[in-house]
Amino acid sequence: MSPAQTAASRENTRGDEAKRYVRLSIAAALATITLKLIAWRISGSVGLLSDALESFVNLAGALFALAMIQIASEPPDAEHPFGHSKAEYFSSGFEGTMIFAAAGAILWNAVPRVLHPEALTSLGTGLWFSIASTVLNFAVALTLAKAAKRLRSVALDGDARHLMTDVWTSVGVIVALLAVKLTGWNWLDPLIAVAVAIHILVEGWRLMRGAADGLMDQALPPEDVARIEILLDEYASRGIRYAELKTRSAGSQRFVHLNVLVPGEWRVDTSHELLDEIEARISSALNGAQVTTHLEPL
Repeated sequence: MSPAQTAASRENTRGDEAKRYVRLSIAAALATITLKLIAWRISGSVGLLSDALESFVNLAGALFALAMIQIASEPPDAEHPFGHSKAEYFSSGFEGTMIFAAAGAILWNAVPRVLHPEALTSLGTGLWFSIASTVLNFAVALTLAKAAKRLRSVALDGDARHLMTDVWTSVGVIVALLAVKLTGWNWLDPLIAVAVAIHILVEGWRLMRGAADGLMDQALPPEDVARIEILLDEYASRGIRYAELKTRSAGSQRFVHLNVLVPGEWRVDTSHELLDEIEARISSALNGAQVTTHLEPL
């Protein structure tokens, strides 16, 4: 099997596994929407309604992520010779946009209630449903975060971060509603809903900014670049130098390009054997990164 075929097979396997985790996220979103809507209907809390609206964003984001992962796992073709892995960044951008829409809906419902607070009903029962949905979201968020790191999936990472934001949002709503129950201050309910809207706006901005960075060929993390430099420095004793080291990431794929400088009297075949060795070592060190080298004389 050629290196290109090996890379394509690895990408297909990664894509299939990522899609399984996204389906888990979709199932969790449907379950939490049901639990949170029940909590809202029982209690009449606009804070719980804001929490439920954010879960609709989770569902939309997970569905879009599934579509983007499917595209990202497709092999390179004539029009996309480097593959389709950047499609995952559109998932983060879409989810960030949906977060902005959810925040607007929350503010639309919450601001009038800040001005005209209403008493809540059956708050205790509603809170139990909200707590159950929060525990479910927390478990799924941790699972997705681990999978995103292992699979280097931008879409899974965005989904996990948004779910974790939803968890902390829910915790804030629950704490505020307990305060309402203890103090009788009904204005706390819509006020926490406004705080939820502001909080998720920040997360939406972060997701959109991360998607933009990825689409602009962001360099690999400094620790990965350092690993490459340490590996290349091992060849200095043989009179080998390197220049123009450049890296970029595209979804789950990583690319490395550099010039390798060898003594001018070296044979061409000997030089290219060295390039093959360097490319293989860097690719192995970065778990399958695509490495391109260019030969130059010292």
